[in-house]
Amino acid sequence: MLQSTTLPTLTLQPNALPKGLDRDRLPHHVAVIMDGNGRWARRQGLPRMAGHRQGAKTLKHLLRCCKDWGISALTCYAFSSENWARPAEEVTFLMVLFEQLLRREIDEMNREGVRLSFAGNRAPLPRSLQKQIRQAETLTARNQSIRFTIAINYGSRSELIRACRRLVEQSCDGLIAPRDIDEEAIARQLYTAGIPDPDLLIRTSGEMRLSNFLLWQMAYTELYFSDALWPEFDRDAFTRALLEYQKRDRRYGQLSATATVPC
Repeated sequence: MLQSTTLPTLTLQPNALPKGLDRDRLPHHVAVIMDGNGRWARRQGLPRMAGHRQGAKTLKHLLRCCKDWGISALTCYAFSSENWARPAEEVTFLMVLFEQLLRREIDEMNREGVRLSFAGNRAPLPRSLQKQIRQAETLTARNQSIRFTIAINYGSRSELIRACRRLVEQSCDGLIAPRDIDEEAIARQLYTAGIPDPDLLIRTSGEMRLSNFLLWQMAYTELYFSDALWPEFDRDAFTRALLEYQKRDRRYGQLSATATVPC
């Protein structure tokens, strides 16, 4: 999955960083909202489905960059809980595409040391896709090169409701006391339990909103919005996002280390 044959700009030596990037200041976890597949296809005079296929190739290239450059986690927003409202033909196509990609790419991802995980409510997904997801997670569970999380049928508000219900049930069963419910307790009930929060969120196509994605997890995430449509988001565009990230002063609500307190 991780080898590129279509974008010459990706033919780097393993672990080689583009000029200007500081390996010590790279984000550990990058999250992406992959927006613009349909618009890209329309501009090319192609059906929307062609945009989704090209978008999948872009995601493969991004995963390769993250792995080679030492970014330890990548999370992508593949299908939101609101996306069921799209035309039935497109939804069906996406479900089939997800399953085909998993079946086709899983062995190579496993050889590359990619650990797959999935965030979202799996119950409404086709049973064959649910099976592929379980097999992928089991096969790659011990891999450590990069944590690759795919958010499918995911919505952050429903994730938080699910976490609250689980904590209430545990409290009613006497397993925890209400006073024990803190940020860590909530985080343990999220789909992303055990995965560090994103350092950088990238959203493409010029849209500037979070769209119900990782709302709890992104409390202190740096946000980067690109005008490029997702199928156009290549290595150079990713490099620009990382360069911008490295300019940020991440204070987490505190003063900068170089700041002085006014009298």
